[in-house]
Amino acid sequence: MTNGRIQLPNADGVLRAYTPRAEPLPLTTGSPFTSRTVYSAAHVVADPYADTTPDSPAAVDWDATLAFRRHLWSHGLGVAEAMDTAQRGMGLDWAGAAELIRRSSAEAKAVGGLIACGVGTDQLSVTEVGYPYSLDEVRAAYEEQLALVEESGSRAILMASRALAAIAKGPEDYLEVYGHLLRQAAEPVVLHWLGPMFDPALEGYWGSTDLDAATSTFLEVIAAHPDKVDGIKVSLLDAQREIDLRRKLPDGVRCYTGDDFNYPELIAGDDQGFSHALLGIFDPLGPLAAEAVRVLDTGNTPGFRELLDPTVELSRHLFQTPTRFYKTGVVFLAWLAGHQEHFTMVGGLQSSRSLPHFARAYELADGLGLFPDPVLAENRMKNLLSLYGVNQ
Repeated sequence: MTNGRIQLPNADGVLRAYTPRAEPLPLTTGSPFTSRTVYSAAHVVADPYADTTPDSPAAVDWDATLAFRRHLWSHGLGVAEAMDTAQRGMGLDWAGAAELIRRSSAEAKAVGGLIACGVGTDQLSVTEVGYPYSLDEVRAAYEEQLALVEESGSRAILMASRALAAIAKGPEDYLEVYGHLLRQAAEPVVLHWLGPMFDPALEGYWGSTDLDAATSTFLEVIAAHPDKVDGIKVSLLDAQREIDLRRKLPDGVRCYTGDDFNYPELIAGDDQGFSHALLGIFDPLGPLAAEAVRVLDTGNTPGFRELLDPTVELSRHLFQTPTRFYKTGVVFLAWLAGHQEHFTMVGGLQSSRSLPHFARAYELADGLGLFPDPVLAENRMKNLLSLYGVNQ
């Protein structure tokens, strides 16, 4: 039941009344897009009944996890699997990621869904002395994961490696490792540059903390193997840098924006080009984002911006510092939207954001009409508030 209003805490702890939206946006499912290639990085649903701790291997609810991917595919979105949004390296280890890749790839094949999967080196765990590995061991770890993704029939996304960031002596080590991987890749891959705001262990990736120097190395890798690079995924939260970078790409190499702060303008593009998309924010925005891209497919850029621009405030809220905890807000909204029956995360990450943060996320998402059942979302929000001692 709902009484039409809810008490939400501000950042200062003061309660205020909020009147929830009465109806969701009238969004429909649809076919794949024609003007842009769009992936949603998808979250995993934890098994809430598993007897685990934050240090235990992830216990995943496979039925709910795959159901969410079918939801994204039904709206025409691709799924970027086993990425940062799936808590890769923040609760989901390589064994869990490997099973996720196998299951999701098989599901994509069964339903005709677009999928690409993350390839990393997270089987090389950090020790008391850091990452005591050689470049050969890093390369071998990448090769193991690349082989699994290729065997699954999915496109590979070469993710940034914490181990490589820790042991590389300079740009030449990145050129060696990535050059080797690209030469042996069976199909063109997506190269992923994830900034330290998403993972502090990736500071100085591509051999320098100077982003101009790092960009030069990144472009050198691509220029040496343009036929093996489908595209690049850039997650630096710097719109102008992404624009400058995409204008320097060889013909045929796509730029997939990973900028969860500036995605509408980057996807819309300008007279010199545009970005495709591979975004964590398209997990909670899936149906609305898909509707916006279908409008863009008709050539109606203002209509696309009219739909997508209002979502940026929610995205910036979810991805606020510390940015790496954005996954908590993503899963929280999936619970409110009815895509899963609980708000539990692998690694116990549901504790990584505050109650005022959740309250604002609920308010912004509700205002956008993202909840298929606003009453369900309101009641679940009230249940969460009651656990914190907020009585309605």
